[in-house]
Amino acid sequence: MSAETPNEQWQFNYFNYFTEIEQHFQKVRGTSLFLLSPLDWALIETWKDAGVPLEAVLRGIDLAFEKWHSQKKRARLVNSLAYCAQAVIDEAEKMAGVETPSGGEVQAPFSLDEVRAHLERIVEDVRAARIAELLGVVEALEELLRDSEQHYRKLEGLEQRLSGLEDKMIAVARVRQTEQELMDVRADLDEQLRPYRGKMTAPQLAMLEKQYLDRAVLERAGLPRLSLFYLR
Repeated sequence: MSAETPNEQWQFNYFNYFTEIEQHFQKVRGTSLFLLSPLDWALIETWKDAGVPLEAVLRGIDLAFEKWHSQKKRARLVNSLAYCAQAVIDEAEKMAGVETPSGGEVQAPFSLDEVRAHLERIVEDVRAARIAELLGVVEALEELLRDSEQHYRKLEGLEQRLSGLEDKMIAVARVRQTEQELMDVRADLDEQLRPYRGKMTAPQLAMLEKQYLDRAVLERAGLPRLSLFYLR
């Protein structure tokens, strides 16, 4: 069995990050049909962007639930990943600077045809939004689609390009957002965050709020997420 290359390791860790966390939380909670909320997905993105190892997240979830089960009085079920946030950060700090052994050979996370289909879909979705300021984004996505075979060999670079284009979409969508829409989204965010504010630091909350608001502004503008994660 051959050793992983750095690119293979990156593909495995990155593109399985969201799915692994979702499935593990459902398993530990004991409800496979439980759906993560927009706040939960935003929280996972903050961990990913902060470079929190997948193993630290899974350990943190386990420890948080162990603590919950040890309580004599449990007022309610754990209904959000935010309950595990501090345990995840604690585990990440323990793992900081510690090298984890690589596993065996890693399969590509998806096929070239799947990448092409994803690029075709997001091109059509951005074009369908009919936002003149995003014409350049559409053209850039079309170029990525034309050269998809080349980009498939360097998925990290493709993901970085998609991330940059998504930032442009967010900026355009935010300018078009009305004051009332912004107030409504912030009210929803505050409602969901209220039970967890005391369990997270100010920087953690700031990152989470940004991710949540970015996701919301795209959704309200009818724009897709571009990341290869959303290919699944």
